[in-house]
Amino acid sequence: MPENDLALLIDAAMAAGEIAQRHFRTDHMVWQKDDGQGPVTEADLEVDRMLRETLTAARPGYGWMSEETPDDAARLGKSRLFVVDPIDGTRAFTEGQSAWAHSLAVVEDGAVTDAVVFLPMLERMFTARRGAGARLNGAPMAASRRERIAGATMLAARGTLDPRHWPDVPPPVERHFRSSLAYRLSLVGAGRFDCMLTLRQSWEWDIAAGALIATEAGATVSDRMGRPLRFNTPGRQTDGVAAAAPGIHKEILPRDRAWVPDGVKRPGP
Repeated sequence: MPENDLALLIDAAMAAGEIAQRHFRTDHMVWQKDDGQGPVTEADLEVDRMLRETLTAARPGYGWMSEETPDDAARLGKSRLFVVDPIDGTRAFTEGQSAWAHSLAVVEDGAVTDAVVFLPMLERMFTARRGAGARLNGAPMAASRRERIAGATMLAARGTLDPRHWPDVPPPVERHFRSSLAYRLSLVGAGRFDCMLTLRQSWEWDIAAGALIATEAGATVSDRMGRPLRFNTPGRQTDGVAAAAPGIHKEILPRDRAWVPDGVKRPGP
């Protein structure tokens, strides 16, 4: 049995990659989730079953949260739990694109302690332990140290920079995109991009692992209002995610924090 939680997550992620690759670019089954939550494939479900069986057998006292497992409120009473997205970027997976990931994290008392984001088709394994730094394929990595927002590279969906979300003007950044939120956060941690931002409510399983990886690499990570992220919440969502070089983090937060992504006003904090 792996000696620590990070080693356990790495082994599980590699096993997940083997399953997913068997289904990738094949005629696999795809369904659409209710409420416009996007596609799910037989690969998602097979990976989810394997991860739950493997991880909870190794750590029977831990709770469980996964995109593809019905929620169980018993997790709220657990000090530690696994937070898993079997395949983050399922739409990219179904379209035959390579930038999808397995996102696995251990959360203790609301904070992530161990994290893995694995992209098997790109052979990229991002890992982090709280207080021990972040690594890409075993090599230490560091986030950007950029100090000026003008010209910064940002990972974000196109709508994020719509002027209606910004009372003045959107930040003067060069926008790029990757389907997987976990991968976006990890790329900020690797210093490949200066920042990432999503204004939408974000599922914990999409961001838990990537948030620790980016943080341990030296990035500043928060929700869209600049508040620390907390995990294992009743609603399982955060109010967006912002990750950036510390010197520009405040510059990527919407100035009018009462705005939400659909442009409807709500009371401020």
